[in-house]
Amino acid sequence: MARTQIAIIPFIMHRDQPMILMVTSRETRRWIVPKGWQEKKVTDRDQAAREAFEEAGAIGVVSDKPIGSYRYDKRLKNGSLKSLDVAVYALHVEELLDDWPEMEERERRWMTPAQAAMAVQEGALAALLLSMAVSPPVAACKANRASKAHREHRARG
Repeated sequence: MARTQIAIIPFIMHRDQPMILMVTSRETRRWIVPKGWQEKKVTDRDQAAREAFEEAGAIGVVSDKPIGSYRYDKRLKNGSLKSLDVAVYALHVEELLDDWPEMEERERRWMTPAQAAMAVQEGALAALLLSMAVSPPVAACKANRASKAHREHRARG
């Protein structure tokens, strides 16, 4: 049985076209979307927002439901492969921080959906990224209040 991770695609609209914020993985330095393990007592939506904040320094409004999913094989430290299911949320970025928790461990870069799709290794994630060029999830994000991570960041000042 596959374990579940939560991912998020941070994006902005630039000249009526989406731009996607990609980050590098810590170990292999390949381009990915922010993601992490599902956590107990944290909603998937709030977990997705936390990943965007920690890995990319992005804060904004998270889609209410996943905009898609994909499966990939993660290489574990012992060399074995583990099949993982990933639920993917969207984040309409309202603020990009200059200082964030994993800034020393990752690069981040704005890409078009086509550039982002070409940069990832997972085919189903590439298809999801490409679909954002045709149908950006702006409405899915606008319907929601700011994420818990955004509210907490604002409260800290």
